Amino acid sequence: MVLTGICMCGAVAWTYSGDLTRKLVCHCADCQRATSSPLTAFLGMKPEQLSWTGEIVHYESSPGTFRGFCPTCGTRLYFRSDRWPTEVHVHAATMSNPGEYRPDAQVFMPSKAGWLDRLPSIPAHDGFQQEPMVHPPAATV
Repeated sequence: MVLTGICMCGAVAWTYSGDLTRKLVCHCADCQRATSSPLTAFLGMKPEQLSWTGEIVHYESSPGTFRGFCPTCGTRLYFRSDRWPTEVHVHAATMSNPGEYRPDAQVFMPSKAGWLDRLPSIPAHDGFQQEPMVHPPAATV
């Protein structure tokens, strides 16, 4: 299996060739804070089969735990920890074709945002349900 991915601005890209170790949706509080999202979907990859291009900046979110991101656009790229030395957890949203992602488990369910259960009953739209507000030109003095 060969997978590829990229950050929002294109400055960082990755290629992976091999079997995945995990395909998870994580609801833990650390992932929620790190991604500003109610959940994080990631792919477990073997570091020796993963290659990167571009500059990556790391934030040590706890001792021995690092989160990599693009310094240009801020895209969160991955999570790695001394607790899982044989894996890098790459964010599925960075995949070239993220629609192909198929998780096989959810973890840290006690931290799951309760409102996620309501999503099927909330109206859905193909875009923003209202056009952006247009501001009149500023008055000249």
